[in-house]
Amino acid sequence: MANVSLRRAMQDAKITEHHLAERCGVDVKTVARWVQDETRIPHQRHQWSAAEALGVDSAVLWPEAIRNTVKTGPDREVLSVYPYRSACPKSIWRNLISSAVGEITLAGYTNYFLWLEHPNLAKVLRRKTEQGCKVRFLVGDPDSEVTRRREEIESVPLTVSTRIRITLAELEQLRDVPGVEARFSDEHIAMSAFRFDSEMLVTPHLAKLVGHDSPMLHLKRHQDDGLFDRFAYHISELWSAGRAI
Repeated sequence: MANVSLRRAMQDAKITEHHLAERCGVDVKTVARWVQDETRIPHQRHQWSAAEALGVDSAVLWPEAIRNTVKTGPDREVLSVYPYRSACPKSIWRNLISSAVGEITLAGYTNYFLWLEHPNLAKVLRRKTEQGCKVRFLVGDPDSEVTRRREEIESVPLTVSTRIRITLAELEQLRDVPGVEARFSDEHIAMSAFRFDSEMLVTPHLAKLVGHDSPMLHLKRHQDDGLFDRFAYHISELWSAGRAI
């Protein structure tokens, strides 16, 4: 659906798509997409530039953007939702890892995809611990009955136990790093949670689907006993009950 408010404001101000593109420092095709699709919300600096050029408040042009920034209640801790974990940009993971100062907890049952998508992860984590960051891995036991049953459910060539052993091999390279700890747990087979200080990525695993095909939430802590704290409690309990690797 077209952004009627934006189109009307451009008509009232007698400003063309080409002129608005120049004022905002974007391609004219980008402005055309703003006009044609009301769900397409520009970067905040472009919202401000467009509002100034058109002589109206940016809230008039993109009211949804305002609603998204003034969330109240528990859902304000939900920054983004992805229908598939694989839909989350790799840059999100990189930024969360690089910006973490006090804690990185990677509680995926296999954590295999992290090494695949971030080839320099071991080196990065080693550097993070040198800077004082605590790094913890919580992985499934490759020889447990829980793992065996999950392999039967998923029925994929790259088995759960194989993916876990890849992570264990990578962790062996970090065994000499004091700030890195790892434990086994069988209790998070149905949900992965990755904490980076006050932000977290959470994936509930659906039926027979592997992790990258399951949905994911990006959370940021804003209140006591909110969504973030509930999942942080989950990680803490799993870690406390975990077994040394």
